[in-house]
Amino acid sequence: MVSSAAAEVFIQGVTREGKTFRPSDWAERLAGVMSSFRPGGAQPGSHLNYSPWCIPTVIDGIKCVIVNRALRDYEPMAWDFVMNFARDNELKVSEGVAPQREERKAA
Repeated sequence: MVSSAAAEVFIQGVTREGKTFRPSDWAERLAGVMSSFRPGGAQPGSHLNYSPWCIPTVIDGIKCVIVNRALRDYEPMAWDFVMNFARDNELKVSEGVAPQREERKAA
């Protein structure tokens, strides 16, 4: 369960059984679907980049999607979609604050 105090939620590309989640571009696909959910709402061309609230990345060699808590406040149904995706696919979910953007590798 994800607490309401976490600044960000990390959906990891590893199942609870420890298997790598497939397809290999799952993080980019999920973040792409969420691209229109952003501060100020969707703008012309916003589908061409990721939302700052849902970012695919690689952390310690594991593909992840970092979901900012602001998404839940802005659009609860989008938040539920992302969290249900993780639950339905039995992906590991952790919470906290991500390392600085400069330290992360792009997915």
